Amino acid sequence: MLNIVIPDGHTLNPGDLDFSPLAKFGNLEIFPRSTPEELLARAKDADILIGNKVILGETQFQQLPRLKYVGLQSTGYNVVDVTAAARHGVTVTNVPAYSTDAVVQNTFAHLLNITYHLGEHAAGVRAGRWTRSEDFCYWDFTPVELAGKTLGLIGFGNIAQGVARVALMFHMKVIASRHTVVEGGVSVLDGFPGGGTVPIRCVSREEIFAESDVVSLHCPMNAETAGIVSRENLSRMRPGAILINTARGGLVDEAALADALNEGRLAGAGLDVLSTEPPAANNPLLTAKNCFITPHISWAPKESRQRLMDIAIANVKGYIDKNPINVVN
Repeated sequence: MLNIVIPDGHTLNPGDLDFSPLAKFGNLEIFPRSTPEELLARAKDADILIGNKVILGETQFQQLPRLKYVGLQSTGYNVVDVTAAARHGVTVTNVPAYSTDAVVQNTFAHLLNITYHLGEHAAGVRAGRWTRSEDFCYWDFTPVELAGKTLGLIGFGNIAQGVARVALMFHMKVIASRHTVVEGGVSVLDGFPGGGTVPIRCVSREEIFAESDVVSLHCPMNAETAGIVSRENLSRMRPGAILINTARGGLVDEAALADALNEGRLAGAGLDVLSTEPPAANNPLLTAKNCFITPHISWAPKESRQRLMDIAIANVKGYIDKNPINVVN
């Protein structure tokens, strides 16, 4: 009988989902959280480890000789040294594209909050600001219309394409920067009702920062993209531009972004991710002007997490059936 260990189950399932279908594959042990030391003790007899954010590298694989499969409950797999895993004969799978619609939704939640200052206005109404108003309406921050504004997407995968479709419904202009070169400099965006398509102009990253009213990040973090929102690229952005990041915190030079916000060069930033999570208390973005941060919840609707759970279970079944799917190494 296989031994299956989930060392950080609370992240995916704080109590509203069900891990029990995994029990049909073997002996199942679930822990809400595990320190690095606890991980090694709890997984020492594991054949299968189902994890989310636990770190697995050469040291861990050396000390977990029974381990043959790691099923990640996430799309990103930077927490696992996949080369070391392969060297130790460990198959690693991920869960792609389970939260596309949710991340698109969160992207626009941030953008709409910034352009209408929804949080501040709602707080003002609750504090009695409207009841004391001499007029039928008031605004402490002038709303900004999205129509006609340029949205620049860094990355053009499933999520970015979903963001582009919504932006076009707001009558925004959309440009994108892609990792792969596109012939003619144009990508075709499909997926519209009736089968229509829209050409999306593909430009360099430098042009994205220089031409966009809103820059939204939708690329993986790797050696090429780490710190891409640099002091230099921030200086290219239009006065009053907006930055949205629902991808990875390490894409942003956080000190440089905090300076740009505090100096008033940007209208605002909407961030669902930071470079270290949970963040240190002295992270400059926590107190930066017009910086709106949510605690990495783009992926967190119950519907998305259930989809993630279902795919993660299917990944385990595929591995056991010797027909692995979503393998990343």
